[in-house]
Amino acid sequence: MNKILLLLFFFSITFSQAQIVGKINDTKGEPLAFVNIYLEGSYVGTTSNDDGNYELNVTETGDYTIMYQFLGFKTVTKKVSISSFPHILNISLVEESVSLDEVVINTSEDPAYRIIRETIARHKINLDKISEYKADFYSRGLWRVEDLPEKILGQEVGDLDGQLDSTRTGIIYLSETISEISYQKPDDFKEKIIASKVSGNDNGFSFNSAQDANFSFYENTTDINASIVSPIAESAFSYYRYKLDGVFYEGSKLINKIKVTPKRPKDRVWEGFIYIVEDDWQLYGVELTTTGAAIQVPMVTELLFKQNFKYDPENDFWVKLSQTIDFGFSFLGFKGDGKFIAVYSNYDFKPNFNKKSFTNEVLSFEAEANKKDSLFWKGTRPVPLTDEELNDYIKKDSIQTLRKSETYLDSIDGVSNTFKILDPFTGYSYKNSYDKWQLGYQGPFPKVNFNTVQGWNGGAGLSYFSWKDDNRTNWFSANLNANYGIAEDRLRFTGSVTRNFNRTNRLRLGVYGGSRVQQFNSAQPISELVNSVSTLFFERNYMKVYDLAFAGATYSQELFNGLRLFTNFSYQKRKPLFNNTDYVTIPNDDVEYTSNNPLDAQDFTNAGVVEHSIFKSTVTANITFGQKYMSYPDGKYNLGNEKYPVLSVTFENGLGGSIDGYDFSQLSARLSQRVNTGNKGEFVYNLKGGTFLNGDDISFVDYQHFNGNQTRVGTSGTYNNVFNLLPYYDLSTNQSYFEGHVEHDFKGWILGKIPGINQLNFNLVAGAHLLSIDGNKPYQELSIGIDNLGWGKFRFLRLDYVKSYYNGGSDGAFVFGLKFLNFID
Repeated sequence: MNKILLLLFFFSITFSQAQIVGKINDTKGEPLAFVNIYLEGSYVGTTSNDDGNYELNVTETGDYTIMYQFLGFKTVTKKVSISSFPHILNISLVEESVSLDEVVINTSEDPAYRIIRETIARHKINLDKISEYKADFYSRGLWRVEDLPEKILGQEVGDLDGQLDSTRTGIIYLSETISEISYQKPDDFKEKIIASKVSGNDNGFSFNSAQDANFSFYENTTDINASIVSPIAESAFSYYRYKLDGVFYEGSKLINKIKVTPKRPKDRVWEGFIYIVEDDWQLYGVELTTTGAAIQVPMVTELLFKQNFKYDPENDFWVKLSQTIDFGFSFLGFKGDGKFIAVYSNYDFKPNFNKKSFTNEVLSFEAEANKKDSLFWKGTRPVPLTDEELNDYIKKDSIQTLRKSETYLDSIDGVSNTFKILDPFTGYSYKNSYDKWQLGYQGPFPKVNFNTVQGWNGGAGLSYFSWKDDNRTNWFSANLNANYGIAEDRLRFTGSVTRNFNRTNRLRLGVYGGSRVQQFNSAQPISELVNSVSTLFFERNYMKVYDLAFAGATYSQELFNGLRLFTNFSYQKRKPLFNNTDYVTIPNDDVEYTSNNPLDAQDFTNAGVVEHSIFKSTVTANITFGQKYMSYPDGKYNLGNEKYPVLSVTFENGLGGSIDGYDFSQLSARLSQRVNTGNKGEFVYNLKGGTFLNGDDISFVDYQHFNGNQTRVGTSGTYNNVFNLLPYYDLSTNQSYFEGHVEHDFKGWILGKIPGINQLNFNLVAGAHLLSIDGNKPYQELSIGIDNLGWGKFRFLRLDYVKSYYNGGSDGAFVFGLKFLNFID
């Protein structure tokens, strides 16, 4: 019965619009997916789906000439006279006869090299040929999983809200967009989404974006997480071998089919075929694959790019009509595949842009874009849905109301709300999805640590979270946490309440208070986990702390695009703390615990802070120059701007100190940026500086502390905010200072060229760090390291050799990076 209803629905929407419909097969009867179909002499067209079905929307009866173009097959031209709709036109395409008969073979060099040289010589000209345009854009994204395990890392997966069938296979994401796009060289881009559809969510907005799909092989690199070298890049001959596979004609144009093979398979490279038009030296099409190892996303098994182009005689260049990206993925016992389709039509290469045509808003939505009915989609969608996709829409749309009902949501919550025997130790969460609130309990086990002040310590907490809308743009949270140290025999509490009002200007207010053990450097340069290991097993208690009682309030908001303000006002009471235990798991006769005094590690009588109180305020302005953003109906999504750095200016003030001389002010600034250097990797810099006003006699707590590292363990993905051999508090200052960090990740540009080593897919990383303080000689570090270490898909390790220089001396050590600590600490 369901199949009959599905068939009836399909026919009702198929024949509701004026159109030419049909199916495209090869000569063996196999369907051909993503064939370009368009009216001759125009950009009115469509594309066949995975099943080979197509629908070409036309509005009037009459005579038409229709072109069917597909890589590897002869282009078919059909003249039809249409008197009524729908007009059914099935097509069979014949494989292209690729021949080398017309090619003069030079025994010393394959003819492909001449063609590639000519194309490379003109790649900038070809980029300039399409310097501005408007076009209609359609995209569809799909993710599918197969045999999804019931548990991943011990956690229940469930059926993903009914998206999986009995074999735990199904589509977990399906969405479409129809938009109008505008482009002007070099990088002005604007997209207005006319319609957006997400399967199973009638209030959903697709995140498919035309800018994200804007890949050009005329550029030297294609950026897909990593920069992949184009087969027609200026440096392409250093990366690829070429072979002319054959030639064929598209009308009067001779098309060269060239096989592209990497010289070093582990480079950031493609493999496959490119089709180049003789004399025009432009792309006719591409069929290229790369791997997850190349783009450094290990869970991706393979990535297949296809692009098809059409000749525009009026403007004398070849224009991209369609693009498909197919990928497979496998990780932690689950696997699947996905596809992103992009179709371009109705190009206008004389758009008459003016100074107001482009702004920092790169994407916006038309009103009611997510409310378009099936008739609209049927009449506008250029790529028909497959039976699987159609079934997914019908299934999920039909149960949408059910899935929003109190009964259904309660049943789903009932599964996740089940109490388990270990929950008192690990944590428990109770959720009421219908009323939009969640209550959580954080157990003590994940936060059990050790330090010489508290000894063994751990805590538990309660949290409450509620939201007013499905996308959680307006939310409220509250939490209360307790921490108890056995050796200190003291229980401390902290709590906070936060309200986020929207996702447009991100207005957020909060209050907080309590008491906690606080590192002198509030940036917490040593993690509790790393400190526990270094203390218990190596008798190195590097973490220095004091007792902080506090009450405060926060406010943050984006005042206008590119300027976001963060403020923090608090009353603080600081007290000294001393070691309370000398327990160690593995005693070392040659090493003893140091004191808790960061100023003198051997002073067990005095502390680094005397008891006092002060009112503290901090105001920070984050400025993102030329910030690009996307305007969604539920909020504003900032994209930054890769061309410019981000500037952060902070004014910190201490008033009403209970000890004379403790009042102070500090003005500081930070400038940071990530610079994409194409196939040569990524360069990062972070420059910071500041000066104190009337800070000569302030508490050591309020000094400027720098992120040192004495554990020889790195805990971040990049070292652009840390000195890896600097003792934590040796150079803390209340004077003017400057620190600079630069790091370049070559992303395989060097190691990928070394035979043998290139099979390991490692990244070479080089860095330099400088700290300059009034009255001190500068402290410097140089480092060289290897990133992306690990096994198989688990690449969370890094190893660096760091050399430091200070006061005429130097030191060197290896630093072992554990990047996963970023996520669990």
